[in-house]
Amino acid sequence: MREYLLTLCITAAVTYLLTGPVRKFAIVAGAMPEIRARDVHREPTPRLGGIAMFFGLCAGLLVADHLTNLNEVFEKSNEPRALLSGAALIWLIGVLDDKFEIDALIKLGGQMIAAGVMVMQGLTILWLPIPTVGTVALTQWQGTLLTVALVVITINAVNFVDGLDGLAAGMVCIASAAFFMYTYRIWYSYGIEAAAPATLFAAILMGMCLGFLPHNMHPARIFMGDSGSMLIGLVLAAGAISVTGNVDPESLFGGSERSTVHQMVPVYIPLLMPLTIIAIPAADLILAIVRRTWRGQSPFAADRGHLHHRLLEIGHSHSRAVLIMYFWSALIAFGALAYSVNAASMWIVLGVVFLSALGLVLLLLPRYTPRTPRWAEAFVPPRYRRGRRPADVAAEASPVAADGSEPEPRTPVAVGVSGVNGATAVGSRSRSAR
Repeated sequence: MREYLLTLCITAAVTYLLTGPVRKFAIVAGAMPEIRARDVHREPTPRLGGIAMFFGLCAGLLVADHLTNLNEVFEKSNEPRALLSGAALIWLIGVLDDKFEIDALIKLGGQMIAAGVMVMQGLTILWLPIPTVGTVALTQWQGTLLTVALVVITINAVNFVDGLDGLAAGMVCIASAAFFMYTYRIWYSYGIEAAAPATLFAAILMGMCLGFLPHNMHPARIFMGDSGSMLIGLVLAAGAISVTGNVDPESLFGGSERSTVHQMVPVYIPLLMPLTIIAIPAADLILAIVRRTWRGQSPFAADRGHLHHRLLEIGHSHSRAVLIMYFWSALIAFGALAYSVNAASMWIVLGVVFLSALGLVLLLLPRYTPRTPRWAEAFVPPRYRRGRRPADVAAEASPVAADGSEPEPRTPVAVGVSGVNGATAVGSRSRSAR
């Protein structure tokens, strides 16, 4: 565990320290697109944050290769090298897109090529647990097609959800944390060495996201761009493919349980867990494709119908919308994790149901007008008080300085003026979307 934590910390530190210089480079390189109609940001913000995340990935793999226990992962498996090859290719495509806005079909082709590169080096799905059937071995073509499909879906799901400050990095970090706990339990408790690469990938992915988040939280000073969102999507998919395709579910059970394992749901957790960690991004992706196709648009056409856009339309603030998405991601990922540990516990089901109801209340909270009792008005902010006197409203609108003098009138600041919300020192900026 200590070596995994050391790898995580090194990855986070390298990503965090490089993000500042990368931001300055992005400004100089002109990777600051203008605001589009679907954007929720007000100032152009530099992208290319994926450059720092990629070097954090390289640092994490380099450190792990020189640690005593984790070095066995590189000696016994070619999966870390396969991940680095595919990550380098997808990162390069993302950097070009952040700078030059390449065509969506070209990006899709690059994603498929990156997945194919990983398959050629051994990172592929070998078998699947099928309900009522058991473990089914896949042919080479079946494994290749399924691996490429999972990589492409995961990359685009993460890319689609990258619409608010800190949203994609935080959701992937939560998912990778749950995935790390799951794979570490398989590796440590059951002694299955095939789960070690996936555990390492999850630790490195957490480090990449944690190192980038301080620069990306609202108001963001830099965006990860496609170079970052596609990269973390590929790393997330690589871990899912590694543990799903190489760890035999039947090896988790033995003795008399082996005869009844096909009737038990926990045996399918290795298949379900990788799906649950991208449940929210995948749902957003599917809804976007259906919505755009229904309107007669291309599935790759941009719009303002994503889940985070709808949260803003309901009335949630930027930060609250991000936290709500965090909540649902954690509920799904850690709920599946808890169920994999003890599927017979009814308390887990009841806990998930209760938290889901709580999440729905938080989701619809802006729909309700708060009615504060008279006796409690002194303890709540002024905006929640009823029947305020006109003098109080006027006093809030034009406050008086402490010395009794009238304060100087505020001059409205136009959007995009340098110095507002962490604006850069290089000209004016207003935020852009990703």
